[in-house]
Amino acid sequence: MAPSEERVLSIQSHVVFGYVGGKAAVFPLQCLGYDVDVVNTVNFSNHAGYGRSGGSKTTAAELNSIFASMEQNELLMPTRLLTGYIPGAEALSAVEKLASKLKHARPSLTYLLDRESTVMGDAGRLYVAPDVIPVYREMLPLATIITPNWFEAEVLTGVELTDLASLRKALSILHTEYHVPNVVITSIPLRQWLVDCLPSPIRPPHGDHILCITSSTADAHPSGTPSLVHAQYVATIPGYFSGVGDLFSALLLAHFHPHEPPKCPGATVLSEAVSKALVKTHTMLQLTHERASKLPEDERHPSDDELDGADPLRKTRRMRGRELALIQGQDIIRGSGLDDTRPLKEWITFWSQ
Repeated sequence: MAPSEERVLSIQSHVVFGYVGGKAAVFPLQCLGYDVDVVNTVNFSNHAGYGRSGGSKTTAAELNSIFASMEQNELLMPTRLLTGYIPGAEALSAVEKLASKLKHARPSLTYLLDRESTVMGDAGRLYVAPDVIPVYREMLPLATIITPNWFEAEVLTGVELTDLASLRKALSILHTEYHVPNVVITSIPLRQWLVDCLPSPIRPPHGDHILCITSSTADAHPSGTPSLVHAQYVATIPGYFSGVGDLFSALLLAHFHPHEPPKCPGATVLSEAVSKALVKTHTMLQLTHERASKLPEDERHPSDDELDGADPLRKTRRMRGRELALIQGQDIIRGSGLDDTRPLKEWITFWSQ
């Protein structure tokens, strides 16, 4: 099915200014040919990184009212579902019930359940109430693809990732206990144990890099291993960015075509989609960083909690200058002139080394 024949239901946060949540996801999906129906789970002036914001959260009752009216009017007809930040267990349960209903009505529905750092947590810290975690776990079997970061993978599986054995265990839990066919672990810090076990084609050179790992059970493997694992690294870009995970997940969903065979030998449908999303996201960050580096000096001040506290606009100007350059980079979204020569590589020895 061509993108022009598909419809995405996006249930995510909304900000008036800037590009996070739905503002980072909907435009790229539309650029790539998808019709997108949008449900806002919050309506805020700007993202939380600014230090202050105004607006409101959408209640479970309001979400249920929207879903019910759409169903009554026969407007609930997505072929793809994308969910992001949903505040609170009650609202999340409303979304879980909708996802279950949609999946039952259309088993072929492609559902990307996004829990990037703005959704659950990062750097050892939860961004949501603990009562949300059990609901997320209940939603996992509904998902076609999940995209946790390193910390979120630990929270969901209860496995601290300290070596290759624990990484294998976490992926096994997600695949076998929660029945998720496609797992993407994003923004992985390259700790020494991980660098040591990476095969040479995937091992990064010196410098700061992060790793992305995919694991898919959807494609049969001749060796009978639990899943096909692929990985690739990208160089880190200095500075603080928001909405990166939302953009990445939207691009991943857009490029994921489960009924088309992979074009590259050894690839999976998942690894090819992630390759495209990773290249485009990284190129967009480079463009954003380049634009930010040319801003006036008072919009490029480094983070300083004391100075930011004394002058809140100091932080505002810095955040404002680092919003994703989505409009300026729409050719990147469409793939114009991109060097797509860095596909994810199969980690052949992942389950055996």
